[in-house]
Amino acid sequence: MPSLAAKLEYVSVEDFLAGERASEVKHEYVDGQVYAMAGASVRHNLIAGNMYALLWNHLRGAACFPLTNDMLLKTSKSKFRYPDLMVVCEGDSSDDDYIREQPVLVVEVLSRSTRRQDKTEKRAEYLALPSLQEYVLIEQEYAEVEVQRRRNQWQPEFFYLGQAFMLESVNANLSVEELYQRVDNDDVKAYLEQKQLQSEG
Repeated sequence: MPSLAAKLEYVSVEDFLAGERASEVKHEYVDGQVYAMAGASVRHNLIAGNMYALLWNHLRGAACFPLTNDMLLKTSKSKFRYPDLMVVCEGDSSDDDYIREQPVLVVEVLSRSTRRQDKTEKRAEYLALPSLQEYVLIEQEYAEVEVQRRRNQWQPEFFYLGQAFMLESVNANLSVEELYQRVDNDDVKAYLEQKQLQSEG
């Protein structure tokens, strides 16, 4: 999530990567410009954490594994991003332990400040990666999961509370309810209240 504070002078890729190793604040890099990353809400952290836990448990012992938003993704020679979560596999082409280049799955948790970029600039960068099979966008202010798949020409599919969705890239069938566990928004509250009434009836 880029903040409004960004360095305006041109920075080389080499200088960016060297500085990022020593920096306490994460930055994304786009065509010579460096953008500081803002903090995230509790809901954002819960959703990203739930997705990580679900994928980690599912992929335990497999050749592919999830990585959190502390891992840089190189989307081109002049662009480096921090997706909220990605799944990579053994044999990634990057020889840098701090950078990955060949994700099969990328996940972004949306907010008002990041929605446009996640659906436009970042989407274009991610979808251009030959290794990517699926791109997942998760709303935090209401309960909605959007899955875009390469085999469907990246057409969106939407999933809601009470439904499950398949991530073909990692052969994982996930519950929307589990993804929103402990998340406090109006959709989740209404869904849980309805479940409670049904169980009592």
